[in-house]
Order: sequence, then C-alpha cells, then structure tokens
Amino acid sequence: MMNPTRRKSITRAATIVGGLLLVIGAAWAAQATGILFPEMTPTKGTYKEPAGEIGKKTKQPWSISTVAAAPVGAKPVPGKVVEVVGEIIDLSCYLQIGKHGDKHRECGQKCVRNGQPVGLLLEDGTVYLLIDEEHDPRRDGLTAFRQKAIEDMAHIVTIRGTQTEVGGQKAIFVQGFVAKAK
Repeated sequence: MMNPTRRKSITRAATIVGGLLLVIGAAWAAQATGILFPEMTPTKGTYKEPAGEIGKKTKQPWSISTVAAAPVGAKPVPGKVVEVVGEIIDLSCYLQIGKHGDKHRECGQKCVRNGQPVGLLLEDGTVYLLIDEEHDPRRDGLTAFRQKAIEDMAHIVTIRGTQTEVGGQKAIFVQGFVAKAK
C-alpha cells in the first residue's frame, strides 16, 4: 500500500504535468491557426488600411475566356466574387519555412520572378493561392499579374477576384491583367 503523503505528491505532480501539457497544447493550437511568424511584418499597409488594390471589380466570377475554355457542356468550377485584404506572399517559402514580411521581400520577389506561386496571407492565417483569372491569356503568357505581385510582395493589399476551393485548396483568381498587344 502506498504512503498517503507519497500519493499526494504523485497526484500533485501529475496535476502540474497535465496543466503544463494543456498550456503547451493550447499555445501550439493557437500558433497553428494563425500567421506563422507574426513578428515578420509586412513592408507596407495594414489589415485595416491596405497599401493598394489589385484586380478589377467584376460582377461575374469568370471571364469570357475562362467560360469558353470549360469542357464542352460543362461550366467552370463554382466561384464567388470576393474582395479580401491580405499580404502578398511567395507561397513556396511561406508553406515550407514560414517566411513572409519585409525581411523576406527580396527573396519572395526572386522566387515569384522565377515561377514560384503567389499567395495571399489573411490576418487570421488563411492562405490563398493567387492566379491570373483569364484562362487563355494566362495559358499563353499574355497576363501581367505576376509582375504586379512582384511589385507588391510583402505589402498588405485588397485583392478583388473569384474565390474557389477544390479539395481543400483555396484560390483567388484575379481579373484585369491581360497584357496589351504589342
């Protein structure tokens, strides 16, 4: 039989360890749902006062080019016209090592310039892939959205576009960047 004093000590230790595990678990869960490395602050703009706007206002979720590119007898994936505020990020570095903000601006610009995906980081930690909306011009390299994203890397901006989600992948397709014919 266990000594009552020893039983109290073991119970007290178990309670302390359980409490510490609860605190550590809560801290981990809070970090897992928010912005990774929130101390890495953006270069320009705030979530309340964005530094600019990207994408044209539209009432239709998909451009004529996108609707025409759908398989015969089908429509594009359902989309919702949105206007959201977030930080332009290099999606590859953010998802791999959590980099964003002012200290990552040059690296993010270089990554996107060399073909890495563009992302948008919302204040609550939600991440969207950002893509040129117009299907055929995008396919044919006739859009300029990537250049605008490079210019606004690490800035908090308002994005206008069409939001979709397929298989858990969230994306916003941005209209208005078809390059002018030369």
